[in-house]
Amino acid sequence: MADDPLVTIDRHIIDQERRRPEATGAFSNILHDIAIAAKIISREVNRAGLVDIVGSAGKFNVHGEDVRKLDEFADEVMFNTLDHTGHLCVMASEEVEDPIPIPDEFPCGNYVLLHDPLDGSSNIEANVSLGTIFSIHRKISKGERGGLEDLLQPGHKQLAAGYVVYGSSTMLVYTTGAGVHGFTLEPSIGEFLLSHPGMKIPDPGKKIYSVNEAYYKRWSPGQQKAVDELKDAGFSLRYIGSLVADFHRTLLYGGIFMYPADAKSPKGKLRLLYEAAPLAMIIEEAGGGSSNGAGSILNVEPEELHQRTPLYLGTRHLIEAMEAALQSDG
Repeated sequence: MADDPLVTIDRHIIDQERRRPEATGAFSNILHDIAIAAKIISREVNRAGLVDIVGSAGKFNVHGEDVRKLDEFADEVMFNTLDHTGHLCVMASEEVEDPIPIPDEFPCGNYVLLHDPLDGSSNIEANVSLGTIFSIHRKISKGERGGLEDLLQPGHKQLAAGYVVYGSSTMLVYTTGAGVHGFTLEPSIGEFLLSHPGMKIPDPGKKIYSVNEAYYKRWSPGQQKAVDELKDAGFSLRYIGSLVADFHRTLLYGGIFMYPADAKSPKGKLRLLYEAAPLAMIIEEAGGGSSNGAGSILNVEPEELHQRTPLYLGTRHLIEAMEAALQSDG
């Protein structure tokens, strides 16, 4: 019998769970709830120009960035969809300074969720693709309710990671360490359907590099040299400025995405726990590489909840070449 093309994300999650006899179903339910939250956020993103939700909320997040109204909405959706289920012990959001506890009236579980509720929201008015990024860990603290210790875990301990891209179509891509799988939202039936099973980054892939080259003069000599060599080798620049969108293209086409440290941001700009680590898990599971310029993002030990990092993601040999070039900086 031919493979059934109508595989919903729920069916796929259940099939994955059945391969693990020790599974209790809680982990699968978290992924199911994230998919529900993604549908709600997708609906609002797609009608953002029609309702009073686009624009600034008139305040700033922990990073000093202007909080957009849709940011707030997405953050609330993620929390309200997952706070009461009894599967999580604590959450963390890129938009919130401190760990987000599970309300006392709800039971706690054995898992931890970190998320960037709406990546690329500064591009809302320009109708550029936005995204949601998420990461799931197992609780490691002793108490009933989780805390900072549970959130500050390195990327190689992630149980699952994924992202949703809200573009011409809405796609959810995730991995639990058993392959990377992509699902496209079919709006007429409101279901995520398996459209990209077993995703692998092409190698060698297309000759594409993605970086904000306007910062060239701020870069280290090694970073400048590496980009110059890519151009000399015939690579083309493709940069959207929305992390999820740039990453999604890199995963599908190959090449390299870079957000290096520079003179203004010597520790990098992107967030280790909410952006870098989950995308690193996905790209490495898909056969690619990740780096902070010195080694895999997945091996970085987090020290702060909102820690920043340089970030390189893409075809493995390009990541290795980039690390070699950066060593010349000393």
